[in-house]
Amino acid sequence: MTTHATPFAKGHGTGNDFVLVADPAGEAPLSPERVRALADRRFGIGGDGVIRAVPAGRAGDAALDGASAGTWAMDYWNADGSTSEMCGNGVRVFVRFLLERGLAELPDGASIDVATRAGVKRVVRRGTLLSADLGPFELGGTRLVAADGLDVDRPGLDVSTGNPHVVVALADEAELDRLELQRPPALEPAAEHGANVEFVVPGTIADGVGSIRMRVHERGVGETLSCGTGAVAAAMATRHWSGDAADRWIVDVPGGRLEVDVDERGHAWLTGPAEIVFRGEALSPVP
Repeated sequence: MTTHATPFAKGHGTGNDFVLVADPAGEAPLSPERVRALADRRFGIGGDGVIRAVPAGRAGDAALDGASAGTWAMDYWNADGSTSEMCGNGVRVFVRFLLERGLAELPDGASIDVATRAGVKRVVRRGTLLSADLGPFELGGTRLVAADGLDVDRPGLDVSTGNPHVVVALADEAELDRLELQRPPALEPAAEHGANVEFVVPGTIADGVGSIRMRVHERGVGETLSCGTGAVAAAMATRHWSGDAADRWIVDVPGGRLEVDVDERGHAWLTGPAEIVFRGEALSPVP
């Protein structure tokens, strides 16, 4: 048995961390087993997800290969080996990875399109930050949510940001801090394909800018320090509850701070840091 070395990078956006690999030829598809091995925090590299950078048309996934030629596709996988439609922190870290690998160029103020399973997303460079247009969002119905640390079940609002979310408002930060999110919150009725669940404490709204604090349990991962699409879902739910009182929201998560803006088309933009923190080679056995 020999080993095969796969170059990788480790990156994060407000603590939401990913293993990234480049596959320009489209010859190294990911598998659930490989993803779980790479994402394992004790026996692998460790991450909330694994991302393969592959040109659209070579991804081997109809949802990614439908983008126009020349578009990079973000083949995103959760740590448990399941695929996901979209990741708001992941798409920004993905673009940072392309820039650092010399696979793309992005001057300040310019944009790049990225193919995802939730459609093509545009990412704009804003100085040291990256801003992703996550497109229109959808508000749905309500579900009851039970979670360890909550004294009673709470209503949660369905929000789609390209992937499914349920947002629950809590009374104060003490309630938020008491949550135990090692186990997935229970939803009634259950979500057909599962959902990310965000717990939020609304803050103040001043001069058209609102603030919230959030924790999240990500589908297929567990509690994470941040969730980009979850920050958008939480901001849009709170915006709805406030009577659309603000179009800019500051979202504080355990891993840092994100900004969510709604433009004149009703698209939600997610802005925040995206960093590559180290590079290396992952070894896998080859028969």
